[in-house]
Amino acid sequence: MKKFKNAIVLTGGIGTGKSTVASFLKMFGYKIIDADAISKEVFEKNKDKIKSLFGTVDRNELRKIVFNNKEKLKLLEEIILPEVKKEVLKLAKKYEKDGVVYFVDLPLFFEKQNYNEFDKVLVVYAPKDIQIERVMKRDNSSKEEVLSILNNQIDIEEKKKKADFIIDNSKDLKHLQKEIEKFLNLIQ
Repeated sequence: MKKFKNAIVLTGGIGTGKSTVASFLKMFGYKIIDADAISKEVFEKNKDKIKSLFGTVDRNELRKIVFNNKEKLKLLEEIILPEVKKEVLKLAKKYEKDGVVYFVDLPLFFEKQNYNEFDKVLVVYAPKDIQIERVMKRDNSSKEEVLSILNNQIDIEEKKKKADFIIDNSKDLKHLQKEIEKFLNLIQ
């Protein structure tokens, strides 16, 4: 299995601030492979198939359906994940040629465990209570809805233990920026 030696996986959990970190990294000039964005493109391409299987393509409705039904979640993932992985690896091959560090934003890296090509992992960390608070505020969700999503993810404390690098995002934006700068100094 060929490893991508310049790649660092960027992951975390819902509400840890992974997207904010990705934005900072872009600002610092790093290339980012965004699996979520790719997944949205794949979703769009497969809308008809998804509608016929689930009766809806509304993301909030789908989320409610699949997070409470493992079989349906698996079915949706079988449609989307293989195409996403193909595109991620295609971009990684391209970026690898540059010979500089780039990031692969994979929200469910630990949960799916199907990206053995990458071996360096950066976890954006925030404690569970902060995750819940942020997602409730951001998505206007109930605590129960947020917990049902979190229950489908590996606990953030576990992810933290498995990480090669950790960026603590449990405080404000200024603290986060310092954490990112500290991390970037470490890898240069």
